Amino acid sequence: MSRVWDIPLQDSTRVRDARVAAEAACAASGMDAHSTAVAALVATELATNLVKHANGGRIIINLTGPADTFAEAVPQVQIISLDHGPGIDDIQATLRDGYTTSAVSLGAGLGTCLRMAGDFDLHSLPGRGTVAMARIGPSVASAGRRSRPVRSAKGARAGGVNTSLAHAEHSGDSFAWVRSGPRLTLMLADGLGHGEAAARASTAAVNALHGTADRPPAEILRQLHAALHDTRGAAVGVAQLDESRGRLSFAGIGNTGARLRTGGSWHSLTSHPGIVGAHFPARVPLHEQAWQVDSLLVLHSDGLPSRWEPLYDPELQAHDPALVAAVVLRDAGSAARPLRDDTSVAVLAPGPGDGPP
Repeated sequence: MSRVWDIPLQDSTRVRDARVAAEAACAASGMDAHSTAVAALVATELATNLVKHANGGRIIINLTGPADTFAEAVPQVQIISLDHGPGIDDIQATLRDGYTTSAVSLGAGLGTCLRMAGDFDLHSLPGRGTVAMARIGPSVASAGRRSRPVRSAKGARAGGVNTSLAHAEHSGDSFAWVRSGPRLTLMLADGLGHGEAAARASTAAVNALHGTADRPPAEILRQLHAALHDTRGAAVGVAQLDESRGRLSFAGIGNTGARLRTGGSWHSLTSHPGIVGAHFPARVPLHEQAWQVDSLLVLHSDGLPSRWEPLYDPELQAHDPALVAAVVLRDAGSAARPLRDDTSVAVLAPGPGDGPP
């Protein structure tokens, strides 16, 4: 099921909680001792920076896969740090080991995260806050990385972030992606309600997805409907990119959201009323759009406000999809306007050389 470790960081007493959560996530994914130590160090550094230099924030830890959709689907521990703090003026200086100037950066430690994590990415704008993302897989080598990882020449990338209502252990939301040749399918499922029963429904959708990747979105939804029959059901959105044709197809049932940015503007892709596993509609509308070099797809559950603001930084497309998802999540809520449900955001981004440098 969708395990979530969501730790609010308002003072130094919670830094230890972030480290313990990272260790627990590694244990849940069967991570080796070296990778567990790396994850604990990264979580500690990110949490410490939130307290010291960003007036607090949040650490979200998920179990996920690599953004490279052609890579082997080995478990990854993903650690995301997000805040509404002062932001960073000079990102490259901040990423140098030993650099610390609280007036302009999150402080020391980000260079360590960049060096140690398997994937590391960072986005910050002065006055808007900072989001950092690190993924640690089994037997991570401590070779240096870039804050914007060089894309492999292997097609579109995918990623996301998942949170739970009131910092619960399980989220009723899940997302997953699976590739079948040139077709890449991204799915987001929102189990009805909250807690473990909702998580069982969304997890059943993820498990069933892996046997349906060669089918179009509407047929995938019909197969998921049968797989979720013994659960409470879920709202599900399915997007499928055919890279050989440059076409994106989307079909959704229930209250999931989808937005596609193409040509510098955003378009909503609507889902059809119903519940996968309980009330399947007689007809499932299919949206089909051209996938261009500047395209970016965002799927989200209804925990995200329906009127979330589109991404304000066009260069964000060049970042890791999970980091893009975290920026969307961060900007949709605040301490004064907390999210009121389990919330997940999944992103499909262009492949190497397609978007801005």
